[in-house]
Amino acid sequence: MNPQDDTRVIIVGAGLAGCLLARLLGRGGRRVTVYERRGDPRGRGPLGGRSINLAISARGIDGLKAAGLEGHLRDHAIPMPGRMIHQEGRTVFQAYSASGEKAINSVSRSELNLLLLDAADECEEVEFRFGMACRDVDPEAGTIRFADEEGREQTDRARVIVGADGAYSGVRGALQKTPRFSFSQDFLEDGYKELTIPAVKEGPHAPYAIEPRALHIWPHGGSMMIALPNLDGSFTCTLFWPYEGPHSFGGVPPEEVRAFFDRFYPDASAVMPDLEEEYRSNPIGPLATMRCRPWHRRGVVLIGDAAHAIVPFYGQGANASFEDAKRLAEGLLAAPGDPIGAIEGYYHDRVDQGNAIADLALQNFIEMRDHTGKGWFRAKKRLEHLLHGLLGDRFLPLYEMVSFTTIPYAEARRKARRQWRTLYTATGWATGVAILILAAVLAITLPG
Repeated sequence: MNPQDDTRVIIVGAGLAGCLLARLLGRGGRRVTVYERRGDPRGRGPLGGRSINLAISARGIDGLKAAGLEGHLRDHAIPMPGRMIHQEGRTVFQAYSASGEKAINSVSRSELNLLLLDAADECEEVEFRFGMACRDVDPEAGTIRFADEEGREQTDRARVIVGADGAYSGVRGALQKTPRFSFSQDFLEDGYKELTIPAVKEGPHAPYAIEPRALHIWPHGGSMMIALPNLDGSFTCTLFWPYEGPHSFGGVPPEEVRAFFDRFYPDASAVMPDLEEEYRSNPIGPLATMRCRPWHRRGVVLIGDAAHAIVPFYGQGANASFEDAKRLAEGLLAAPGDPIGAIEGYYHDRVDQGNAIADLALQNFIEMRDHTGKGWFRAKKRLEHLLHGLLGDRFLPLYEMVSFTTIPYAEARRKARRQWRTLYTATGWATGVAILILAAVLAITLPG
């Protein structure tokens, strides 16, 4: 190995996590080579195969801030301070925070990816090589083999090789062949299909057909549709339906989808002129949770979806990946002579967080799909906001901890459980039930 390349880092994958890591390391003076199997999206179209809008919140903003890009987010995002629930011809707004002022940010995945790619490319120390697919990795030798679009192979070498190449990671695939490497993938019985609500010329929210400052949910016990706003006035809608059953992709053929929407999503159907064609043409994507351990082998390490792919129902996939990138970059920059120690420290800090947010995302799917339209759910949210208003940081709702703080995911989950136990212990069950009844009354008698 050439001594001048001793601290060079190879990153596989020019997606969100890979580009942010490259930017962070490049700004810190580390030489970085980023390999990406697709072509340069600035000349050949978007990188990703998925385009579910991102919901960037505190953790993602923290990562962008570390890269000097926080201000750029405001130019590409639409704040959403709450959910708009569509049910039985009416809408109910549910604020995400007790103050009603904190918001998650709707961002186009492809636009944010391009922003991060350009930002990493600004660093003289960062080099991109597109059209290079990972073929194999040898952790013991510190080598990685690629093939270009014509099938010609080449080998590169570095003390640190980062797999940031997504849920179906080639780097992780190589690690799976090594001893004592555990991997699991669990698919939901639901898939997703993307649709569109286009911009309009007239109306109370024009150019938006519906309220833009909200994440819209059409829950229907066992299935749902969501919609997130885009800067051009359109909404990216996503159906999360089972593959089979009466309210499913298998149960609703394209020729019946309009009548089905008129019945179950009437206000959406009225503003979706291309529904039939998009439903017929757009693919159904799978939804899976992928876990592995360890996330590293010597100098080869995984971040983002390559380490912990999660379902999108807490809006934390990109946020968790940005936390990974920031933590790994901090370790590598702080200890340039000890990359193995830096990687091990990163793994021990992040593995519990990856597992925790995977669990929380699965739980939130049930909440969004089955509970958001229920009166008792509104009561619970009102109670949480009431307690937060009265007690401040001594009672933080779980959603606020996950979305609006950088409290580690696993600690946020433990803290949420402790808070409820402490509440009942301090007040007694009778008082606790009385508070819940009061919250239920508020949920019924007050709008939203």
